Amino acid sequence: MAPEPQPAPPAAPTGTGEPTAAAPPLATATPPLATAAPAFATAALPGLPRTLTSRARTLTAAVRKRCADLARTETPSGDATRLNTLAEDIAAGYTATGATATRERCEHGDHLVLNWPGRHEDLPHLLVVGHHDTVWPVGTLADWPVEEQDGRLTGPGILDMKGGLALLEGAFALLADLGQRPHRPVRMVVVSDEEVGSPDGRRLVEQHLRGAAAVLGLEPAHPDGRLKTARRGSTRVRLTVTGREAHAGNDAAQGVSAIDELVDQLIAVRDLGGQPGTELNAGRIDGGTRANVVAGRAEAEIGLRFSTTEAQRRTLDTLAHLTANRPGANVRTEVLSSRPAWPERTANPLLRHVRSLAAALGQVVDGAPAGGAGDTNLAGARGLPTLDGLGAVGGGPHARHEHLLIDQLGPRIALLAALLAVPLPRLR
Repeated sequence: MAPEPQPAPPAAPTGTGEPTAAAPPLATATPPLATAAPAFATAALPGLPRTLTSRARTLTAAVRKRCADLARTETPSGDATRLNTLAEDIAAGYTATGATATRERCEHGDHLVLNWPGRHEDLPHLLVVGHHDTVWPVGTLADWPVEEQDGRLTGPGILDMKGGLALLEGAFALLADLGQRPHRPVRMVVVSDEEVGSPDGRRLVEQHLRGAAAVLGLEPAHPDGRLKTARRGSTRVRLTVTGREAHAGNDAAQGVSAIDELVDQLIAVRDLGGQPGTELNAGRIDGGTRANVVAGRAEAEIGLRFSTTEAQRRTLDTLAHLTANRPGANVRTEVLSSRPAWPERTANPLLRHVRSLAAALGQVVDGAPAGGAGDTNLAGARGLPTLDGLGAVGGGPHARHEHLLIDQLGPRIALLAALLAVPLPRLR
């Protein structure tokens, strides 16, 4: 990556550390970081840390409300009408901060591509990835409303990831309030099918990875606030077994039970979960019609997690070559979605940069690998500078105790705004 244009020398801070009406913009209040990022200290950003922190604090109430409002629109994966309604709302919110928004049509729910101009338009773009679908079915809000209690905001999808979408909107609103733009062009892809593996959204994310300087994910942080520096690969596989129907009492010998065959296949493939680098979960089974009919069809959906690309290749190859145990039965393997493993890397200059920015803001931020997969796998697996977990801090994603911590909204807004405003160091 070529060195970035260097901002003008910083103006002297005021006595309070806050910028006056005549204070220089962020672009000139920020010293060069391209070579200083590893040894970055609070003194490197005179005036800026306090400005971002105080402005972020004033935005917390609005961002908290925005989180709640987004979560009150239920958007389960595949519900195109509800997903499109929320996509329109999200686009309007980001457009108000200076973005241009494009809807990418998908029959299962439209995706969004958003672009913000940067102060240096000649630089490669910073890519942010997110999603607006959730795992929660319509009607969940009826007995689990979005509400605030004990410093937590709880509700379906509030953490994963309506909170992350609201936080980035708040960060851009903060910069707009200061009359500033990001240092470089920022592009964001919001997909509608992340929770089912991004079967269509993947192509869009991969399209916009090209030419990106770095990739940031708005998935929730680790419960202790750490960012996500690696992710296991994941694949969803459907096993479909066809047999032959027959009367279970009169002609049972003429039938071939698809259910019996599927059970035997699941017992066999369960052992794959004990292989190095592989975990397996049989998440759904379906089949048959009646108790007095030999089942002619059955299927199972399997979730797989991989710590290495080799484990992923080996396991999927085994599943692709399954054969039936019973004459007359047939087994078919279909990969529904797949994400490559994003391995942990010993050197991580992007994480060092974020640590430095956090320290300047009076925060302590670190990173660690994550067990789940997401769209940042696509970037990390390619070796692009990638960090995830820049969304809300909380706990319980995909569970009934899903929540975000309200007191962590302000710090996260400030950190995201700093990431947008400050030049990136040399990352490769």
